[in-house]
Amino acid sequence: MSKIEKVFRALANKRQTALIPFLVGGDPDLETSAALVGKMAQWGADLIEIGVPYSDPIADGPTIQKAAQRALRRGVNLAKILKWAEELPGIPIPLILMSYFNPIFCYGLRKFAQDCQRIGIAGVIIPDLPSEEAGAWVKEARAAGVDTIFLTSPTTTEERIKKISRLSRGFIYHVSLTGVTGSRAQLAPHIGAVVEKIKKQSQKPVAVGFGISTPPQAHEIRAFADGVIVGSALIKIIEEKKGTENLFQGLANFLQPFSTILHSVNY
Repeated sequence: MSKIEKVFRALANKRQTALIPFLVGGDPDLETSAALVGKMAQWGADLIEIGVPYSDPIADGPTIQKAAQRALRRGVNLAKILKWAEELPGIPIPLILMSYFNPIFCYGLRKFAQDCQRIGIAGVIIPDLPSEEAGAWVKEARAAGVDTIFLTSPTTTEERIKKISRLSRGFIYHVSLTGVTGSRAQLAPHIGAVVEKIKKQSQKPVAVGFGISTPPQAHEIRAFADGVIVGSALIKIIEEKKGTENLFQGLANFLQPFSTILHSVNY
């Protein structure tokens, strides 16, 4: 059982839901990102997703795109993120890298998988790598013991859900809406029904992301999902408060209500 699977198993036994914050590595800088990863574990995160800055992030909305650009201007890339992750002090929860495929391909599939294993990266999300074309990467990832987390969307067919379930390790990432990342005032309709459809085809945990920005939305999602991924709303706080003394307190104030809701017993 992988580190990620152990987290979901332990939470399920306590009838709790995983809190998975997302940040862009190197935004506003690598030193602050390192401090934030450590603090998020203290604030109640169960896993942390770290985005590798990329120049053409097709799945990301304006907030995450701007964060990636800020990091890229500082020269942050995949190699630097791996070196940064290797130097992190002991983080007690699993770390997941989110990277588009081209940087991984240029780095080398086997080398990337082996470096992730050596550094302690528990899982990888590659949003632009479809399951039909993922065989070479999945082979290297499994050999290295690194979980590959595939994505589903509201339009994913039952046949593709079955294939994604066979390939995924750790959990399945359900994109709650058709479109790019970004905070939304309301959740997309029928999320619960779509997640239930996934669960009928798969025994893997399902975490929901894209558009989740408030604790009430997280409370609604925990009724049917195993994890909640929060990204753009969190990164917006980093954008607004970077370089100020209020950055860490602002993020703590934002994340802790999510933790309280998701870690209460789910009846």
